[in-house]
Amino acid sequence: SSRLAKPEVILVISAHWEEKAATLLGAQNPAMFYDYYGFPDAAYEIVYPAPGSPELANRMAGLLNKNNIPAHIDSRRGFDHGVFIPLKLMYPRADIPCLQLSLLRGLNPGAHIALGKALRALKNENILVIGSGFSFHNMQAFSWQGTGASDPANDAFQEWLIEACTGAMPQAERERRLIEWERAPSARYCHPREEHLLPLHVCLGMADQPAKAIFDDRILGKRSVAFLW
Repeated sequence: SSRLAKPEVILVISAHWEEKAATLLGAQNPAMFYDYYGFPDAAYEIVYPAPGSPELANRMAGLLNKNNIPAHIDSRRGFDHGVFIPLKLMYPRADIPCLQLSLLRGLNPGAHIALGKALRALKNENILVIGSGFSFHNMQAFSWQGTGASDPANDAFQEWLIEACTGAMPQAERERRLIEWERAPSARYCHPREEHLLPLHVCLGMADQPAKAIFDDRILGKRSVAFLW
């Protein structure tokens, strides 16, 4: 977070929330939603007491509905770990209002780009938008000892993703590539299920410009990349 100006609000599109229609977290003081199991007790004692932003949630729902994307407000759900884990590291004081936007249950890539496009009116406001996913998410292929041999299939997809997000091309071509992401090298090896990729599509749709690659390293033995717009 040190390279970013402090935002007024943080919007997170988390890989860990899917709904039939676009749904926004509307609680004034969201609770914690521990959407994992089998971890030590300390994992269920994590708190991130940031306030919500019901006002922005309602504005966003209005923008989505205006663009013929049905949107709902959920005032009961809490922050899942796609929110509180990264934000606890980035903004440990928990003093910035936060809200979440769900993925769409059908996992249609074009529909997620359309979500971002519908929210472009917010692009020039001091809102930090985080696509909280993973550019590699094959749980069976991770090395849980944190090491692993070189993986050409993993590398090929990451290189494709870097070019698709940062390369010089018309935005329509960039969107086409991300919509047809399954044609990329080793796509289904890197993403047996695409929920961890689709937060990127929302960000790309909202940004309408090339990204910068700001992270390229190995996590649990597999190469992963991240982008900044």
